[in-house]
Amino acid sequence: MRRTMLHLSFILLGSLLAFSQNGSTPAADTTNDVKDLHQDRRDIHRDRRDIRSDRRDVRRDQRDLNRDRADRNRDLRDVRKDRRDVNADKRDIRHDEADIAKDRREMREDLKDGDKADAAKERADIARDRKDLNKDRRDANSDRRDLRRDVRDARTDQRDINLRRDIHRDRKDVRADRRDVRRDKRDVKHDRGER
Repeated sequence: MRRTMLHLSFILLGSLLAFSQNGSTPAADTTNDVKDLHQDRRDIHRDRRDIRSDRRDVRRDQRDLNRDRADRNRDLRDVRKDRRDVNADKRDIRHDEADIAKDRREMREDLKDGDKADAAKERADIARDRKDLNKDRRDANSDRRDLRRDVRDARTDQRDINLRRDIHRDRKDVRADRRDVRRDKRDVKHDRGER
């Protein structure tokens, strides 16, 4: 009998030791499960907020990208217009130089022939053509400056478009947050199923 009591006491002692090493009671497990469930729900709400924030960032980045593209296209249109203007000014300069050369030849011939009235008319034509020539040169210089500025602006806008990595990063964040929400929802369902 004494031996049986000793065996029973060892068995009881072993079971108490095993139970204490487990570290918890069934009530404590339920409490931890409820805490985990609440934490998972908080994670889901946080991830949903992150998704909304990331979507806003994506929309903002897309608007900025569209604005950069519109600026680039406007600058490229300005470049084409300025090139047309520069070419037109060059053509006008060539015509004015040719008119001046022609008027000088005619003035020399008139002076050679002794016709001072016609020579005076040619001189007036030369003066008028020089004014046009100077105006066309100023226009050409202004158009060249505009052309350089518009080319530089178009390059800057294209660089901004090329560097627009934010939108891709934000889209990746949205996808990652969606995966987190799905995972957290599965965890919540799984935790409910265990209880």
